[in-house]
Amino acid sequence: MKKSVFILLAFLISNCSDDDTVDPTVFNNNLSIIENLENGVAVLDITNALGAEVFYGLEYGGGYIYYVNEMDGSLMVATNYSQIGTKSWGDHFDLTNGEAIGDGELNTEQIVNGNLADNSSVPNGLEFGSDDYAFKIAYDLNHNSYDDWFIPSRSSAETIFNNLHLQNIGDFDETLFYWTSTKAGYQPYVISFNSNFGGETFLGSCFNSNAIILVRKI
Repeated sequence: MKKSVFILLAFLISNCSDDDTVDPTVFNNNLSIIENLENGVAVLDITNALGAEVFYGLEYGGGYIYYVNEMDGSLMVATNYSQIGTKSWGDHFDLTNGEAIGDGELNTEQIVNGNLADNSSVPNGLEFGSDDYAFKIAYDLNHNSYDDWFIPSRSSAETIFNNLHLQNIGDFDETLFYWTSTKAGYQPYVISFNSNFGGETFLGSCFNSNAIILVRKI
């Protein structure tokens, strides 16, 4: 009898041990979104369960999540960097580039590369003369333990306004104008986080100094 009880207990312990094994990469509704992400749960598994909106405003990856790509599961995060003051655009030269969410990475690289050329001899060109300009600062920056920051495109900036600032997230300065990395010829798009401007980007001037928003893709 004792032997039978021992065998039964051994079986139950073994069976419970197998049942208690939980795969941490499977979405767990009892954990927070950040805990699920840190456990390696796929973004798309979370959006399938709860929708993309649950990500907006969460602090993650050095900034606040403002966009979820529901095709590839990538995230975009943003952070205010106006504490360093307003910064110049850089060289003045002709460039028309991307405005979609995510285009800011290539835009920033194009602007930095464009500044490497001698723009004093191109039509309407002007040399800024130093690396103390918004796009070079973002391109070279190591901030919040990440070094892959860039300046957002105009669509990204508008999405940051809608998904973060309107929810009182991100501490963006409503008294400043912020650069975007989208340019139409010689004119860059800028944005104000003051609600009087409606959260829409508009054409500014490369000869102004404006504040910086940092974004990165995860």
